[in-house]
Amino acid sequence: MKAFEKNIRKVEPYVPGEQPQNKVIKLNTNENPYPPAPGVAKVLRELDTDRFRLYPDPTCAPLTEALADFYHVNPDQVFVGVGSDDVLSMCFLTFFNSEKPVLFPDITYSFYKVWAELYRIPYECQKLDEGFRVVKEDYFKENGGVIFPNPNAPTAIYEELHVVEDIIRANQDVIVIVDEAYVDFAGRSALELIDKYDNLIVVQTFSKARSMAGMRIGYAISNPTLIKYLNDAKYSFNSYTMNQAALACGVEAVKDKAYFEEGIRKIIQTREWAKEELSQLGFCCLDSSANFIFAMHPEYDAKEMFEALKKNGIYVRYWGSERIEQYMRITIGTREEMVALFAFLREYMKR
Repeated sequence: MKAFEKNIRKVEPYVPGEQPQNKVIKLNTNENPYPPAPGVAKVLRELDTDRFRLYPDPTCAPLTEALADFYHVNPDQVFVGVGSDDVLSMCFLTFFNSEKPVLFPDITYSFYKVWAELYRIPYECQKLDEGFRVVKEDYFKENGGVIFPNPNAPTAIYEELHVVEDIIRANQDVIVIVDEAYVDFAGRSALELIDKYDNLIVVQTFSKARSMAGMRIGYAISNPTLIKYLNDAKYSFNSYTMNQAALACGVEAVKDKAYFEEGIRKIIQTREWAKEELSQLGFCCLDSSANFIFAMHPEYDAKEMFEALKKNGIYVRYWGSERIEQYMRITIGTREEMVALFAFLREYMKR
């Protein structure tokens, strides 16, 4: 090892889902199969490119105001960033600075471990129960902060709001972050609790229900004090995180509530039908409340099935990790994409 290598920060990076460039049925990264709201395309066509020579608004005011209006909060309660990953990373950097461990589930979004190790934050993983549900009592102990997704990923299981509130109530001396990337496909949001608990931060994204994964927009909603702390950290890191096009497109996406709700309805409808189809093929599926299904088949090896699907141009997600080595995560695509998936599976299983 060379002398300078001793001072290089080394981390095991997050591994994203594959992004194949050829035409495939892509059900591996939980993207929305439908286009964004029509206003997004319109604003892109009409965007004055002369604005690109200017720095974007560092306060992201048009977007924070649109989100504040949509969620009936004040603009100073909203923080936006380059996807919810950027927002969550900034939350780790800003709020998790205790010598006590941050708590999150053992089977969850794997970026949490990466950020904790990157920022040298101690952490402990709390085991999900045998049904892959959060055991709330495991979070009723001394810690340096709590974060968990609801619905969880990759399991797609949603915890009812009273369970979420029990965890927040037991941890009022630390920051609790509820990562709600998939909540639009599930149930009640922890946003209902923002005014009740001054230690709560709720993080959401445009990548799933709003069909804008490629535009990279995420946001946090909390009380003005915590949002100010986030902005202070952001301005110390990079004042201009959101580009001109993302801000303009984000505003248009938020405006079209009817399109947003219809897209969610279609995905949920396809998800429920897909659960039935998988069950008929003998799969065991967790009770999904997201835009994906976590499933395994007791008679077929998940890795072999994953490879066979990929070879035939159908991409799903497989980890092979402890406790979930026989599970695959299948994003909900269009009806036509899901029909093609089931046709392949029937042929693969010779049914």
